[in-house]
Amino acid sequence: MAKVKIKKGDQVIVLSGKDKGTKGQVLRVFPDKNRVIVEGVAIMKRHTKPSANNPQGGIVESEASIHISNVALVDAEGKASRVGYKTENDKKVRFLKTTGKTV
Repeated sequence: MAKVKIKKGDQVIVLSGKDKGTKGQVLRVFPDKNRVIVEGVAIMKRHTKPSANNPQGGIVESEASIHISNVALVDAEGKASRVGYKTENDKKVRFLKTTGKTV
């Protein structure tokens, strides 16, 4: 299992698929499955029965997970960037390969 370099709260851009070019924030990461949920990406519709917390029922829209290889962090110019690791003050930090700035 590869190390996940994208964390919750990161600003990412989608590299492939129907939502290619879309930017959004990572809402959740599933490191064991190598998948992420990105805000506003891979919207799916689910038909729900009426229940106690949703008495009307109907069609609910929510984000589906996408593979982590299909997203990349966004740098200051809005371009996709790969992530590297370096040590600063005896602490391991992530940095963007395009600009060299720490995340």
